[in-house]
Amino acid sequence: MPPSAGPESDLSAIAMQRSVRKAPLGGMCRNAVLAVLLAFGTLGLTANAATAAPDVKPYDDRLLRLSEILGAIHYLRELCGANEGQYWRDRMRDLMDAEGSSALRRAKLTRAFNQGYRSYSRTYNTCSPSAQTAITRFLSEGSSLSEGLLKAFP
Repeated sequence: MPPSAGPESDLSAIAMQRSVRKAPLGGMCRNAVLAVLLAFGTLGLTANAATAAPDVKPYDDRLLRLSEILGAIHYLRELCGANEGQYWRDRMRDLMDAEGSSALRRAKLTRAFNQGYRSYSRTYNTCSPSAQTAITRFLSEGSSLSEGLLKAFP
């Protein structure tokens, strides 16, 4: 999932390689969403994993938006000197391990993350007040999305 992954066709190859490690939904999904919640600073929530069809889930749009936000935050926090290393990318990997039940699904999640990363890397070259504001807004939106996912799909 490197930001320099190249054309989208490379995503399919990456997704195919990773599809061998299919994660069961169960507690793994719950743990990944909770890890994302904790990353956004929200503590003390409990939830069970959602059950749905393997490739199409009712929360896919929200999950893809969350992936895009994680990519944007990963770029912007790094740009602004947060010194978090791969923290946000690791949260994305947790989410993919839990929700990437097929090669196509993993490719979609990867594409959303990379889209968020690339979009903001084209917009911001330095950490500006506007970049700081974007970080704050993304942290808030990501937290709301994570909480909403846990509440809507217990």
